[in-house]
Amino acid sequence: MRQAHLQARQKRRFVPHTTRSDHDQPIAPNRLAKLPAPARPNQIWVADITYLPTGEGWLYLAVVLDACSRKVVGWALALSLETSLVTEALTRAQRERQPAPGLLHHSDRGIQYASSAYRALLTQSKIIPSMSRLANPYDNAKAESFMATFKTEYCQEIPPTRAQAKLMVFDYLETFYNPNRLHSALGYQSPVEFEQQFV
Repeated sequence: MRQAHLQARQKRRFVPHTTRSDHDQPIAPNRLAKLPAPARPNQIWVADITYLPTGEGWLYLAVVLDACSRKVVGWALALSLETSLVTEALTRAQRERQPAPGLLHHSDRGIQYASSAYRALLTQSKIIPSMSRLANPYDNAKAESFMATFKTEYCQEIPPTRAQAKLMVFDYLETFYNPNRLHSALGYQSPVEFEQQFV
C-alpha cells in the first residue's frame, strides 16, 4: 500500500453508547459471556441496530451477524425503530440459514429485542435469547465492531435520498462485505470464503 501511495481509511474511535432499556419487558441473562467462541457457523448470532443519515432524514438498519464467520446473515431497513425492523432482519436470517434448535441470539437490552413480538419469534424458532449487561456495549462487541466498520466504509458522503441509501447498503452488505471484505480474525478471508470450509 505504501508503494502504491495508498492509505487505509481509519475507523472512527469506538465510543460506548448506552442502550435505552427503560422498559418493563423481560431481560434475558447474558448467556454469551459463559460460552466459548463458536466453533462453526449457526451456533451464535449477534444483533444490533444503527441509524443512517440521508438527505431525506434518518434510515434505520438492523443486522444479524454470525459470530463465527462475521457474515451478515439477515438485515432490514426501515424509517422507524419499531419492532418490525428487527423481526424482519431475524426472519430473513432464519430463511437464509435455517439454523438448528439451540442457536444463541445475543443483543443489547433495547425495547425492540425485549418486545413480546421478538421474544415470541425466538421461542417459536427454538432460539435461545441472551442480552448484554446494563449499559455495557462491550458485551456485544462483534456487533458493535461491525457497525463501526460499516459506518466507516459504506458511504463517504450522506446519500441524498433514502432510496439511494438502501441501494448503497445492499451493495455494501451483499456485494462487498459478505463475499469480499477480508478479516484478520478469519485468516484474511471474507465471511463467505471462511464459511466454505464448513460446507
